[in-house]
Amino acid sequence: MAALDFPAPSRLPNEQALRNEVRDFLKQEQELVRAGALGSWSRCCPEFSRRLGERGWIGMAWPRKYGGQERSALERYIVIEELLAANAPVGAHWTADRQCGPLLLYCGSEEQRLDILPRIAAGKCYIAIGLSEPGVGSDLASLKTRAAPVDGGYCLRGTKLWTTQAHISHYMTVLCRTDGEHSHRHEGLSQLIVDMASPGIEVRPIIDMTGSHSLNEVQFDDVFVPDNALIGTRGDGWKQVLNELSNERSAPDRILSSFKLLDQLVASVRSEPTEEGKREVGRLIGRTALLTSLSASIVEMQRLGRDPGASAAIVKDLGAELEQETPEIARKLFPLELSRGSDDYLQTLIGAILLMSPSFSVRGGTREILRGIIARSLGAR
Repeated sequence: MAALDFPAPSRLPNEQALRNEVRDFLKQEQELVRAGALGSWSRCCPEFSRRLGERGWIGMAWPRKYGGQERSALERYIVIEELLAANAPVGAHWTADRQCGPLLLYCGSEEQRLDILPRIAAGKCYIAIGLSEPGVGSDLASLKTRAAPVDGGYCLRGTKLWTTQAHISHYMTVLCRTDGEHSHRHEGLSQLIVDMASPGIEVRPIIDMTGSHSLNEVQFDDVFVPDNALIGTRGDGWKQVLNELSNERSAPDRILSSFKLLDQLVASVRSEPTEEGKREVGRLIGRTALLTSLSASIVEMQRLGRDPGASAAIVKDLGAELEQETPEIARKLFPLELSRGSDDYLQTLIGAILLMSPSFSVRGGTREILRGIIARSLGAR
């Protein structure tokens, strides 16, 4: 059962001081924090990202030569947890800090690192992730986007779907097939970092059920990508993506998307206490605390140099269940009533998160994909 072993997260002597520092900052920036709708990591506020960069809270663990602060991964986790719990608008720089920056740090060229990482850390450079495609679904290895080698680089053609914040991003990391057909379809895939200002790129918005625009369909029509945009070694794309997804699946955003609702639910049950309410909300609080600890444990695994793949999948799967169950319990305890109007904050939260919740078990890998990863790690598949 070693695959399910979660090491105890390290504790920091300055942990509470750091949390207080972030909370004080959020109070100072409350106008930016409160502006806009729900969904911390899908809400964009370039000015807020820039101010975070000024505080050194983007790319915190990166080397100073690349704009980082050389802080620990756990310190970064604490800052992110506080930002998400407050529903701060971190969406502009989110994927660049969480996935694309670390990808360039470990696999990119020195030219790419020196050019892009300091701008990410300053909160001034945003990067989208180009993985999913129309008709591909969860079978990512069957992707159709191709980058044919040409003089000086590649000619990129294909379509990427569900690309978060592509409409404001400066770059996109695109997983594509750079080589011919292979006996194993996971071979011959590479990642390119594509300048979104390049000719031949069309970004089409996807409006979700809440009326928000964070997702996009992106068409690449014979886009020239120079040789120096290749990330790492040609053909290593699949291996790179697996490492990126471990970072994505274990992050606290997979637990805290519904946290604002839980926070308000606690306040509502305190003011209108019932036995059912105390029992149900107590269960949600306990599960949130457990998952927070498990998520922090993934950070510890990464610090120890261990592969968190299956463990990260467990955290993501359980987190999606919690996030989807929270609005269901909320509306059972406080049924939606149109007569209460839009000035009832709890009702507004319940309605908004109910509309968002179907996506929680899709983003970052469907429940079926995650459980397949877990089963393979246990030798059950």
